[in-house]
Amino acid sequence: MRTLGWKLVVDAADAPRLGDLWAAALGYELEDHSPLLERLLSSGQIGEDAVFEHHGRRAWRAYAAVRHPDDPVDEATGVGRGRRILFQHVPEPKPAAKNRLHIDIHSEPGGLDALVTRLEGLGATRVREVDQGPAGRWWVMTDPEGNEFCAA
Repeated sequence: MRTLGWKLVVDAADAPRLGDLWAAALGYELEDHSPLLERLLSSGQIGEDAVFEHHGRRAWRAYAAVRHPDDPVDEATGVGRGRRILFQHVPEPKPAAKNRLHIDIHSEPGGLDALVTRLEGLGATRVREVDQGPAGRWWVMTDPEGNEFCAA
């Protein structure tokens, strides 16, 4: 069986804001879709209301994607072809229930406290510490929209 490509898609109220946070948190690159957007705008396939200026270039207003810096990218579209997360705007708020899927961010050995402090500086919030002795210690955290993740 051939392996399949995939991306993790996260619903968001402010996709560009979450894209910025997760790019910084993971050391990923924010995808640059400006070549694609310029083509779509010039051909009339999308209107100016679909884009805005972000980090000095045109970006989707309702989408943002981050990708691993070592993975390939389609130069014509800016879309990553590897490990990536796509944030998409949705009108409804996040349900109050716990996420059924979440990201774990792993620190260097002995670096958990520094990682958690750095993530807080990016806008994440500590929820609770979990200490399972020899099995491990981590923090449950949330991003600015309440999406849970773990820092270990």
